[in-house]
Amino acid sequence: MNPTPNCGLNETLDRQPADRGRVTIRDLVYGDLPEVVSIERRSFGGPWSPGMFVSEMSKESTIALAAERDGRVVGYLVMSRYDEAWHLMNVAVAPEHRRNRLATALIHKALGRIGAEAPVTLEVRPSNRSAISLYSELGFRSYGHRRGYYPDNGEDAMIMWRGDPASAGLPDAGD
Repeated sequence: MNPTPNCGLNETLDRQPADRGRVTIRDLVYGDLPEVVSIERRSFGGPWSPGMFVSEMSKESTIALAAERDGRVVGYLVMSRYDEAWHLMNVAVAPEHRRNRLATALIHKALGRIGAEAPVTLEVRPSNRSAISLYSELGFRSYGHRRGYYPDNGEDAMIMWRGDPASAGLPDAGD
């Protein structure tokens, strides 16, 4: 089965979770970037460049995490603080390691570092049903759309928030 390309389901829908070694969540370091960029390119139609990762990782206000299994990076997360809110900018898991709750573990670890009340936002493709489901399970709610957000195909982005967007200075929701 291969539904919409790059929707988050195309490589994971029929796969059963793999039973592999223990996963460690740790800080992402620059030496991880070759593995991170490989995962990024296999996960997204408009992947980040190595320079984009370096730029975000160099900011004091960034939380960058790696999920490591058997000595290899199998997933990562980048979340940065902008003004009064955190922005979950990038999270991905290697296709062969998906459906093992690694993205959930990465997001939980990041949220644990910022506190339960901190507002967090993200953008997600409306076609990425598995990601929307994950974010909803973690307390994110739809808040609107960014028209034509994704440059690879012009798809809109769904804006989601966890916590109170008003505490970050945003007005009431509206498309």
